[in-house]
Amino acid sequence: MSTWNGKRLVAAGAAGALLAGTMALSSPAVAEPGDSTDVEVTVDIAEIEEPGVLAMSIAGNAVALSEDGSTLLVRQFVGTLPTVSVTDTRTQEEVPAGAAWAVLGSATDFVGGPGQAPISAGHLGWAPRLLDGGDSGLVAEGEEVVTVLDEPTQPGNNVGLVDQELLVSTFDSAAVTGDAYSVNADLYLRTPADVAAGSYTSTLTLSLFE
Repeated sequence: MSTWNGKRLVAAGAAGALLAGTMALSSPAVAEPGDSTDVEVTVDIAEIEEPGVLAMSIAGNAVALSEDGSTLLVRQFVGTLPTVSVTDTRTQEEVPAGAAWAVLGSATDFVGGPGQAPISAGHLGWAPRLLDGGDSGLVAEGEEVVTVLDEPTQPGNNVGLVDQELLVSTFDSAAVTGDAYSVNADLYLRTPADVAAGSYTSTLTLSLFE
């Protein structure tokens, strides 16, 4: 064999070995028809952290006043405001700096049927009563508001529930978070003795502010 032919055979053998090696490494696996396999899919879902809220609820939506304590000059009708609860589930960090909350109330005139003149909301008074103020001492009921037929018990408080009057409040929201507080009020309607007989209706609106 000539030297040149020998080199050709050696080169051919090397190329053949290289080609065989390449074919062996890239050969794909073959699945049988009808075979199947599963892929597990997982996900981690974090719990949603809801922010706390400041909210008000009322134990009822109506109160009927009944006559009690009338005199020859003034007829009086009394009742009790359904319990009002203020709940604050916020953390101290969620409360705006310097915040304070309050529940205020105001009433519309008492309106009856034909022949019954309206009775102004100035004839409706209340005496708030704190039922549960927590342990901080920072939640307090509002002052009594008497009617236009009464002498004032506090300077200028004989105006009735014409304007927004204080039912309950705190001056430091952050200090009373994470608790619930409740209050009601004695209601009294005082009218002249000659008020027209019949049914009358008023709306007492309570609003929570901060």
